[in-house]
Amino acid sequence: MANDIELERLRDIGWQEWDPIGLRESDCPRDEYDSYLLEVASRLTSGASVEDAAASLDLVRAEFMRLDLSTQASRAASVQTVVSIKAYLDTLPPSIIAE
Repeated sequence: MANDIELERLRDIGWQEWDPIGLRESDCPRDEYDSYLLEVASRLTSGASVEDAAASLDLVRAEFMRLDLSTQASRAASVQTVVSIKAYLDTLPPSIIAE
């Protein structure tokens, strides 16, 4: 599946919707969040709910990035990121998702 997903599309979503450590305006490599975004895509294609996939982003934010507990705004960003990734995945042919 990961080979057929446009990673650049996931990156666009991550940088626009999530960006928990505020790197959007920096010279940071665009692949900074790739593993987290691919994990969300994988969870969604495996049947996880939007809430479960968003919780995984919240966990990354809190445990791996050592940021404060999720706020209402950060939770909303996680949910919106997952909703946007799901909308993108829904545009892909079912044969790609099933792989």
